Amino acid sequence: MTNPTTYSNPPVELPLRLEGDPHPVPGCDVCEALSAERSDARTTGNMSKVSDVNVELRNHPHRKRRRA
Repeated sequence: MTNPTTYSNPPVELPLRLEGDPHPVPGCDVCEALSAERSDARTTGNMSKVSDVNVELRNHPHRKRRRA
């Protein structure tokens, strides 16, 4: 017989972040292409691709970065 695994603390629950889609920077060809790609992915129901494109838009160099 084996001993069941027990934990001293309950599991950590992380909040679900619903920030919405990032907006493309007007006049940026890369942002506009990513936005079109996201629209196509949403139209076909590929929400994984929508999420991936949102990450790309958020990390695109237009946003201000914190200094370390």
